[in-house]
Amino acid sequence: MSVVSQSPVARHVKTGAYFGVDNEPLVLLELIQRLKVRDVMTPKLVTVSRDAPMRAAQELMRKKKISGIPVEENGRFFGLVSIDDIIRALGGGYIDDPCSRHMTTKLVVLEDDMPLSFALRYFDRYSYGRFPVLNRDQRLVGIICQRDINRVLLVELTSELNRLESASGQNVMRDGSSNIYVLREFPICKYDFESAGKAANQIKQILQEKKFPPKDIRRVAVAAYELEINLCVHSDGGVLSWQVANGRSEIIARDAGPGIEDVEWACRDGTSTASEWIRSLGFGAGMGLVNVKRVSDEFEITSKKGSGTTVKSVIQIGNTPP
Repeated sequence: MSVVSQSPVARHVKTGAYFGVDNEPLVLLELIQRLKVRDVMTPKLVTVSRDAPMRAAQELMRKKKISGIPVEENGRFFGLVSIDDIIRALGGGYIDDPCSRHMTTKLVVLEDDMPLSFALRYFDRYSYGRFPVLNRDQRLVGIICQRDINRVLLVELTSELNRLESASGQNVMRDGSSNIYVLREFPICKYDFESAGKAANQIKQILQEKKFPPKDIRRVAVAAYELEINLCVHSDGGVLSWQVANGRSEIIARDAGPGIEDVEWACRDGTSTASEWIRSLGFGAGMGLVNVKRVSDEFEITSKKGSGTTVKSVIQIGNTPP
C-alpha cells in the first residue's frame, strides 16, 4: 500500500470555499489554526476485514449511509473500499470477492495531530471525499470528511462568537457611547503573501465607513500594513490586534519568534533580514518598523531572541462627526 503523509505546516486557508464567509473570516481562521484533525474526525469507525466480501462492505455502506469503509484489522490500516469500488465490483461480477483483492490501497492519509488547516488544503488538492486518520503509531484512529469539518466549525464558530461578544461587554463595533469603538484581531500566517495587506485594508475600510479624518486613516493604515507585513515576512506568524477607544487607535503586533537580537538596529532605515527571495517579491526593504515609528504618536517594541516580538503603535485619531 502506498501511503502519503506529511508533517503539520502553517498555511493560508481559503475559508470562503467552505462557509461563504469571505467578508469576515478572522475568527474562523483562528479556529482552523487552533483545531487539530482529531478534534474534527469521526473516531467511531465502521470497518471491514481483508477477508470480508465486497458484498458485506456494500451492505454496511447501505445500512450506515456512508460512501466508504476502511479495511482494518487490529488497528492496522490496509486500504479503503469506496462506493466506486463497489460499483466496479457489481459491474465486473466479483462482488463476492474479498475486500483485500479490490480495495483501494494508494491512499493519502492524515495524522490526528495535524492542524485542521492541513486537512482543508488536502480537500482542495485532491478529489477524495474522505481521508483515513492515523496516529503516531500508524494505527487507524478515525476518518475525516468535509461534512465533519462543516459540522464542528459551525458549532465552534457559534461558541467563539458568543465568547467574544461576552468578553468585550458587547462593545465591539458600536458607536457613540461605547468606550471601545472598534476591536479586532487578525491572525497572520508566515509567508502568506496572498493575504498580505488584507488586515490593514479592513482597518482602513472601517475607519472610512465611520468617517474618521483622512489624514488619521492614512497614518493608521500605514502602521497596520507595515506591522502586518513584518509578521508575514520576518516572524513565524502571529496576531495583529487593533482597537479604537477615546480618540486613541492602538495596534499591537505579537509573534512567537524568532525574535530580534538588536532592536535598535532593526529600527534604522534600510535594515532588513529578508532573503533575496522575499526581496524579489517586493517585500523586506527594511523600512517597516521605521515607517511605523514615523506615523505613531507612541511607539514601543520589545523582543527577545528565540521568544518573539511585540510592537505597539498608538495614534491619536479624531472623532467622527456627530
